[in-house]
Amino acid sequence: QVQLVESGGGSVQDGGSLKLSCTVSGYSYDTYCMGWFRRAPGKEREGVAVTYTGGGSTYYADSVKGRFTISLNNAKNMLYLHMNTLKPEDTAMYYCAAHSAFSCYGYLDKADFHYWGQGTQVTVSS
Repeated sequence: QVQLVESGGGSVQDGGSLKLSCTVSGYSYDTYCMGWFRRAPGKEREGVAVTYTGGGSTYYADSVKGRFTISLNNAKNMLYLHMNTLKPEDTAMYYCAAHSAFSCYGYLDKADFHYWGQGTQVTVSS
């Protein structure tokens, strides 16, 4: 079974940076679409960024393009989200997720990923 555990959340000022990490365990030899999703109070879950473990397929939400970077370290079984120039509207609970797949095309809007982490809170104050 696949398990995901997020870390790295916290509270920062407007314009600050954070790096979120997701430790992945229990994975098989299958390829996956890996992603970061977030949910703010009163809002629906939003896809932030997704990337394919086989390479060559990465997508970002328009609201974070140019500010956030998703990356994988396969040797360490880690998924990362580098967040720069954070804004108050980025405040949310952030979740990492995994879904057995051969591409991430269309997965930014996919709500039913097979596996989810417990979430880590990001708060950006103005």
